[in-house]
Amino acid sequence: MNKIFALLLTATFTFSCVSKKKYVALQQENGEIKSELLKTRVAKEDLEAKFSKIQARVDEYNTKISSLKQENDTKLDAVGNVAVISNSTKEKMRETLKNVDAAKLAKAKTLKDSMNLAVAYNLEKTISESNMNDDEDFAVNINETVVMISIADNMLFNTGSYRLSTKADNVLKKLADVINSEPSLDVMVEGHTDARTISTEFLADNWDLSVMRATSVVRKLQEKYNVAPEKLIAAGRSSYQPIADNDTKDNRAKNRRTKIIILPNIDKFFALMSESNTTVANNNIED
Repeated sequence: MNKIFALLLTATFTFSCVSKKKYVALQQENGEIKSELLKTRVAKEDLEAKFSKIQARVDEYNTKISSLKQENDTKLDAVGNVAVISNSTKEKMRETLKNVDAAKLAKAKTLKDSMNLAVAYNLEKTISESNMNDDEDFAVNINETVVMISIADNMLFNTGSYRLSTKADNVLKKLADVINSEPSLDVMVEGHTDARTISTEFLADNWDLSVMRATSVVRKLQEKYNVAPEKLIAAGRSSYQPIADNDTKDNRAKNRRTKIIILPNIDKFFALMSESNTTVANNNIED
């Protein structure tokens, strides 16, 4: 009996010792795992902080690159002593020049020459689409970047009057279509008379008549055809810029006219013009 009890006691003691060793080992392993986890968490936070700094530097570099690109695109080059033009505008001009007649293009030796060709091409295209050139009521002349349109007196006014006639609507509608086709145009409306003197209750002389006629056209363009008033300039030239002698009826009729002068702001003209599908650059533009 005592022998059996001794054996049981020995077995119990042996089992207790083994369990305690395993427990201590597990505790040690658990501590090591927690320590590794803590190290991993610290390392993760450290990497996140480093990544945040790197991302901030990347964002800063991207901002600088974007700023430099924008500065380069908007860098202005002088064109003679009359205008400036940006790099992005020059690129649009290259696209336009691809459509210009090769013989004309070959004569362009400077940036100003190329600019004039491109502007003339766009204005001619707009006028052609308006069918203005097909109308005998208009005389259209394009000189580099300036468009001059002469409208016969009898198409707009009755003799000696500054009030627009009913026939004027069709004429002014075509003119408004051209003006409204481009956001960057300035338009001067000039009234011209023949040399015969005039004096009425409302008009002191031909100066008054020419100015009032120009003002009537400007008001109509603004009020009926939605031409922006800031584009418009009204001017009177009286009888002092005749295109023919005032010695015959026909010649006096030629001198009675309304002259429309369209002046594009070159840089804005190309910056605002609709995108072209042509992407081939032209080598005639100086860099």
